[in-house]
Order: sequence, then structure tokens, then C-alpha cells
Amino acid sequence: MRVILGFIFLTVLAWGGDATIEVSKKVDSLPSIAVEDASVNYQDTTAKRFYRAIVSDLNVLSIFNVDRHYATTHFNDEDVVFANKDFDYVLRFRLRQDDNGAFNVDMKLMQAQTIALEKTYRIKNENLYMFIAHTIAYDVNNQMGQAPVDWMKRKVILSRLSGAGKSEILVTDYTLTYQHVMVKGGLNVFPKWSSEKQDAFYFTALDGTKPTLYRMDMRTGKNQKLLTSDGMLIVSDVSSDGQRLLLTMAPQGQADIYLYEVATGKYTRQTKFGGIDVNGQFMDNDQIAFISNRLGYPNVFTKKINSSSVEQLVYYGKSNSACSTHDEYIVYTARESSNAFSKNTFNLHLISTKTDFIRRLTATGVNEFPRFSKDGDAILFIKNYKNQSSIGVIRLEHNKNYLFPLKMGKIQSMDW
Repeated sequence: MRVILGFIFLTVLAWGGDATIEVSKKVDSLPSIAVEDASVNYQDTTAKRFYRAIVSDLNVLSIFNVDRHYATTHFNDEDVVFANKDFDYVLRFRLRQDDNGAFNVDMKLMQAQTIALEKTYRIKNENLYMFIAHTIAYDVNNQMGQAPVDWMKRKVILSRLSGAGKSEILVTDYTLTYQHVMVKGGLNVFPKWSSEKQDAFYFTALDGTKPTLYRMDMRTGKNQKLLTSDGMLIVSDVSSDGQRLLLTMAPQGQADIYLYEVATGKYTRQTKFGGIDVNGQFMDNDQIAFISNRLGYPNVFTKKINSSSVEQLVYYGKSNSACSTHDEYIVYTARESSNAFSKNTFNLHLISTKTDFIRRLTATGVNEFPRFSKDGDAILFIKNYKNQSSIGVIRLEHNKNYLFPLKMGKIQSMDW
């Protein structure tokens, strides 16, 4: 019963002109770009899927006005398609199969009939085509002299609820186009990458009498059992070097934050409040942020590791749940309505520990589980709105949001 109550409580907590990062508003002055398909050896449907992937990624870059009219041509034609002659840039791609049966993509970026960038990409598994599209967008972004978007090429890991007491853990790309099931059977939740390499991940299984923490190796598919605990057991964050974990545990019935040393398997209790402390996040080498109800409602607090002193971080809203940190920035979920007879609104807000500004990042629906990219350039989050579960991407500097819906099931939590 304590397992169920702990899981329900954490789920309830998670539902839930000024800018702390400079906002660029240059929509009208953005250069235009069109995309041309010059594929061979591939069916029309495959080429069109790749076209849509490229167009989507170019939009998410937020540095172009992207044309959506589909056009075909020959890869080595010197002139662009007539309808594209007035665009600032034209990106042309060719899908082809080489002699070894591998999937190849040739790409050239043209400006004023001059080739500004030309590359060839190759993978053995055609099902991974989406990651080539992300890499092309990454390279185009670099060619344009923009800040790197490494997050675009990273894998996302998520838990998908598929029925009562059932969930799967999937590895996907940020658009949810590629999906590969890693764990299935039972209730498997709260996956978290074990390091920057994304070669292993942690997750909690809720099938037995106690929550159990596992580590799965992506290369071998083998699970390593790490820990069990009464009430609740979740990896909420992993240190940048992958050597320390922040756990939410409730061995005595009350949820607290614990620091876990990967090398030794030893852990130390970091919070000792009589209420609920959850969702610990590393801020730097010796400080963490976490969610606590010590004010009578969930809010964001901070403390130094192995210190008893606690400081409130957020003063806006009275139901501030799941948070993520990057340098001095904190993004958190806040409930902005309280209606017993209809669905409430939970929006994301951004603050800086160095200023008093608050920036609201979303406007409708239930927006939860925000996660900063490693470079702080973007925020990934889960959005539930009108019975649709989606992954959202916020480009902070460009002040733009993008949504990618899950076709089946509901996203419980995710990491990237």
C-alpha cells in the first residue's frame, strides 16, 4: 500500500517583456529555405517521410522561415527547382542504397546557386533515418554560425503507460518518430540515463512488494538490481560525471532525498523533514534543488549536500512541483488553477537565482517533468492536453515551443 501511495503522491506533485534568458524576435528577418528531394532506390513514402523529418528539424532550429512545398529534382542539377529560385537557401537530399545495402543520404545546402555545404551520411539500419535528419539539421545550424544544438542528436528515454498497472520503457528521438522498446511487462517507470554516453539507464520496477531500482546496459540488454525500498524509490537526477545519483526514497514512510555513490553502492540521507521531499536535482558540485511541502504546499528549495540548512527558491505559485536546473536557471511546474470540477492548468516557469524575473514558458494544458538540455539551450517536457500526450521542446533563446504527440499510450516520465 505504501508503494501505491508513494507513487500516487509523486504523480500528483508532478501534475502540475521580462526574460531571464535573452529572447530573440526576428521572425520577419529570418532567411528562407526550401527542401528538394532527389532520392533514388527508395519508395516515395520513405522519401516523403525523410522530407517531413528534415522540414520539421529545420523549423525547430528556429533560424529559418521554412517552406513546406514538396519538390523533386535530380541531385546533380546545377539549378534549383524553379519554384525555389527566390529562396535564400535550398537544401537538397538524396536517399540511396549502396552496394552493401546500407542507407545513405547525400545532402547539399545551396545559397545563390553556390554549394555552401555538402555531406554524405550512412547507417546500416534504415529505421534510424530520423537521426540522420537530426544530424543534417545540426550541421546546417553549425554552417549558419549558430550556437550548437547537440541535444537534437541525443536519444530520449521515456516510460509509456499502456494500461492499468502496465508500462513500457522506450528509447526514442526527441520527435518520437523512432521508438524502440527496451523494457516491457509490468509497471516500469521513471527512466534516467546513467551518463552522457547514453549507454545505460536506471529505472524503477513496481511489480513486487517493494519498488526496485535497476540499471540496464543498452549494449547487452542485461539488468542489474541495485536497491529496493519501501514506499518509494526513484532516481531523480544523475551527476554530470555519472558517479552520483539523487534518489527519492521512503524507507520509513516519508519521502526524502538521498545521495547515492555509484562506485560503492552506499547512500546518505540528505533531507530529514517530517513531510515530503522529492525530485532532487544537482545544481553544482555541492548544492541541490528539490521539491518539498514544508510550507504546506509543494515548492522548490535548495540546500548544500550534507548540510541541514534549507533555502526557498521559488516565491511564485503555491503548487510548484517538478523542476530541472542548469547553471543559475531553474525551470519548474506550477499549478495555475484550482477547480474541483474540471481539469487544472499546470504551466512551466523559468527563473534565475541571480535575478527576480519570472518567465512563463507554457500557456495551456498540463505541462510537467521539464528537463534542460545539457547545454541549457532547450527544455524538453511532457504535455497532456485534450487526451493527447506529447513531448514538447522549448527553444529558450528563440522563444518558440514545438510539440510532438505520442500516437499510443501516455507518457509517464522521460529523460534525455
